[in-house]
Amino acid sequence: MLARTLRVFLDHPRIDVILVVIGAGDGPLYLSAVAGLECERLLGPVEGGATRQASVRNGLKALASHAPDRVLIHDAVRPFVTSATIDGVIEALEHAAGALAAVPLTDTLKRAGPDARIAATLHRAGLWRAQTPQGFRYADIVAAHARAEAAGNTDLTDDAAVAEFAGLAVVLVPGSESNRKLTTAEDLAIADKAFTAPEAAMDVRTGQGFDVHRFTEGSHVWLCGVKIPHTHALEGHSDADVALHALTDALLGAIGAGDIGQHFPDTDQRWKGAPSHLFLTEAARLVRAERGRIGNVDLTILCEAPKIAPHRDAMRRRIAEILGLDLSRVSVKATTTEKLGFTGRREGIAALATATVILGP
Repeated sequence: MLARTLRVFLDHPRIDVILVVIGAGDGPLYLSAVAGLECERLLGPVEGGATRQASVRNGLKALASHAPDRVLIHDAVRPFVTSATIDGVIEALEHAAGALAAVPLTDTLKRAGPDARIAATLHRAGLWRAQTPQGFRYADIVAAHARAEAAGNTDLTDDAAVAEFAGLAVVLVPGSESNRKLTTAEDLAIADKAFTAPEAAMDVRTGQGFDVHRFTEGSHVWLCGVKIPHTHALEGHSDADVALHALTDALLGAIGAGDIGQHFPDTDQRWKGAPSHLFLTEAARLVRAERGRIGNVDLTILCEAPKIAPHRDAMRRRIAEILGLDLSRVSVKATTTEKLGFTGRREGIAALATATVILGP
């Protein structure tokens, strides 16, 4: 459960760092659960407290050195959370102090008497079931937890309640029925079935992209989002980053979403001179909208000049930043065409990209 939950957040490009709060003595279990997921964005775990409230407070304190602007708090036992739900909570924080995923209540509510007989039927209008993630401005939720602790109010069941106690306005964001909290034996059985059912098996897709841009007058080229001094520039409606264009097409191809020309036509003046990282960012968003995650990307640049090797590491870092990937999942290579063809004559640059996308339940 923990590994599956972490993958969703590790694959999300708007998540900078992740920290897990664990129980006392659970270090070996944690290390076993996250094996293969280790990366710079996954911080070392911290020990929780006697209550959920205390555990969250410990986690928030451990993030202080990173000085985050916003923070999401999520139940690790909700492994079916989607990138779309995460996006909704993050976007709500643009105009609210707090936000949480939730679903409107559809069942009729009954209040039971001491003999298990119905004592009353309650109105469900306006009632929602709270889920996670719950997001807040970091300084606000830290102050809210401190205020609740000082008041001796230690039995609040979620962080939205802590925020409400401190007078913060919290908005509801549509969650999903699939974002269930695995609590009972029945929940675990349902999750096991979802994890192992043939229809829930991962759907691995591969997409390919190819692009070419000719040289024109100029003093630099853009490749993989990196500005490289050169005797010429590349000609194009946008910044003509041939590498990011090929990579954008590879991602779009993996999910059957057309090509870069359909999404960003050169007849649209909005994209005149636009930086190509916007195109790649949108392709990654479309992958997430399909409940997919990017496994890896592999890019080959074909040119005689400029030399790619001195800039390869910067290129990889920039692509990893745009896509929210670990650097190990990004490959950039370069080759010449032995002075054959238009690249051999130094008339332009070509790029070939491959991307792997994993679609899952």
